[in-house]
Amino acid sequence: MAEAATRTANGVDRAITDYLQHVGVERGLAANTLSAYRRDLARYSNFLAAQGVEQPGSITRHHVTAFVQALSDGSDGAAALGVRSAARTVVAVRGLHKFWALEGTTTADPASDVHPPMPGKRLPKAISVGEVTRILEAAGSDTATGLRDRALLEFLYSTGARISEAVGLDVDDVSLEDTGGDPAIVRLFGKGSKERLVPLGSFGARAVGAYVVRGRPLLASKGKGTPALFLNARGGRISRQSAWTILKTAAEKANITKDVSPHTLRHSFATHLLEGGADVRVVQELLGHASVTTTQVYTLVTADTLREVYAAAHPRALG
Repeated sequence: MAEAATRTANGVDRAITDYLQHVGVERGLAANTLSAYRRDLARYSNFLAAQGVEQPGSITRHHVTAFVQALSDGSDGAAALGVRSAARTVVAVRGLHKFWALEGTTTADPASDVHPPMPGKRLPKAISVGEVTRILEAAGSDTATGLRDRALLEFLYSTGARISEAVGLDVDDVSLEDTGGDPAIVRLFGKGSKERLVPLGSFGARAVGAYVVRGRPLLASKGKGTPALFLNARGGRISRQSAWTILKTAAEKANITKDVSPHTLRHSFATHLLEGGADVRVVQELLGHASVTTTQVYTLVTADTLREVYAAAHPRALG
């Protein structure tokens, strides 16, 4: 509370210090998080002092809401904050007042119904089918790592998998057998270890198949027998950072100037499926986004239905 040190500490300052000691010890906050709390609450203390408030019990809901407004417009003489930074500060203030009320420092919690500003929803970033195609065609070469790179990117776009799901795959999680012209199937493990089956289009299946037959054995020979599907040059499981580099390199070769990440391919996968006429519930199932309230609905989407919709809607499902 360096800013508060320019004036005589009052009851609010001392009570804030007690709170910071509490969260630092009881909650084991990281040093950076505790520093952010200290900085946010120092601004709150200075604001209250300017309002003539020196004791926690004198703070009203009006003071809290006025401070929230000051965070946005800088009317307290400090810099105006963006929505996310302001929200973080309000969360710190709410935690402070809740602690004071529970400890008996105050008889009420004036911040209990004051909510942080909500950040605007960011639209998922997707690139066009043509741009994805250019990236995929620029990826890889006929070397072991080149075959891996092409297989990885084809896999990400063909399945909409999170990068953590892709690098966590084992060879046995992918079935490249294609019966009756239907897409192959891959087993993904999402957040909370939730398992789901996702079709793998013909382009992705061919790329992964070429890598498994011609590339992976060469990489595996340098390692210790890991079951991982995508391997690094030393024969171990590839990292998320390496996957990012693979995509960035391919995007540069394809002269794509947009900011592209593995999540961009995931969003593009969903966007292109919806543009192709896929039902939103099927896309949510493919992405592993089923919420608790809609789980029963999504369980009615069978593997056969997923294959049929995928084959009809995904740009690289068949070919």
